[in-house]
Amino acid sequence: MAASAERVMAGATNKDEHQQESQFRVVMRRFARHRMAVISLFILLFILLAAFAAPFISNFSYDEIDITLPERPAAPGTLNAEGEMHLLGVDKLGRDLLARVLYAGRISLLIAIFVTLISETVGTLIGAIAGYYGGWVDTIVSRIVEFMVSIPTLPILLILSGMILNTEIASFLPGWLSVLISRVLGVPDSEVIKVVLLIGVLVLFGWLGSARLMRGMALSLRSQDFVESLRAFGASDARIILGHIIPNGLAPILVNASLGLGGVIIAEASISFLGLGIQDTTPTWGNMLSDSKSYMFDHPWLPLVPGIPLVLVSLAINFIGDGLRDALDPKLKR
Repeated sequence: MAASAERVMAGATNKDEHQQESQFRVVMRRFARHRMAVISLFILLFILLAAFAAPFISNFSYDEIDITLPERPAAPGTLNAEGEMHLLGVDKLGRDLLARVLYAGRISLLIAIFVTLISETVGTLIGAIAGYYGGWVDTIVSRIVEFMVSIPTLPILLILSGMILNTEIASFLPGWLSVLISRVLGVPDSEVIKVVLLIGVLVLFGWLGSARLMRGMALSLRSQDFVESLRAFGASDARIILGHIIPNGLAPILVNASLGLGGVIIAEASISFLGLGIQDTTPTWGNMLSDSKSYMFDHPWLPLVPGIPLVLVSLAINFIGDGLRDALDPKLKR
């Protein structure tokens, strides 16, 4: 009898501990069950760390031309006259491909991260306002979103990129911000304005998905009892939207952001590949692919240098998005 009572008490204690476990820990435990998502997260972090550690990994600068090589492009493992090895070879001008692909990874990944953060933030705010207020506000926002969704995105991005990035525009950025972006991305000061404009072009169409998701969440949450209680206690609309509507509808936004990050990387690479993004000598995975297309039949390894990390990052982000979607699904068991 005593043993049975002890088992009952132990079970009750375990149940209480299980119920007291934070939502964050529950999500992390669910995410850890998705092996491919965990592996993909480590791969993505490794590539990102390698990109920032580029000066320590490669002995060459991304724009340094090795004039001692008789043949260009040169195959992986080529030694120059000083005995230094180009681990991934050199491009048509004699620049080290390892250094270029690492610096390109930093630029491409950070551009994608900035675009995703800005897009999701803007889309979440617009969608929450539209869904919370409804009426004519919701109608206007919904019609704008529907119109922009119906536009073929890539051609418009290419047209805008060609119009903006190839036009001489005076820098509208404060000096300190321009220097900060240049140091973080590792791009010349002259390229900072093009990076900012490219981010703006990608954000222009990047906020639509999160706006539609948050609008739907806000429409369902605004009629909940806790929102009515907040109104009764005199809470302002801004406090309700920012403090309650958005936090309670954030789960699908996080999944959308993780999945959209891969799409932004591909979009940036596509624009750069077609020569309308960031231009050589500043490397991105897209313009490195573009530079290699003329030599790919004689040197088939050239497009693989930027292509393999581009594919790995895109796949890793998709697996991470799948893992987050499963972890944040309230229908799943703990």
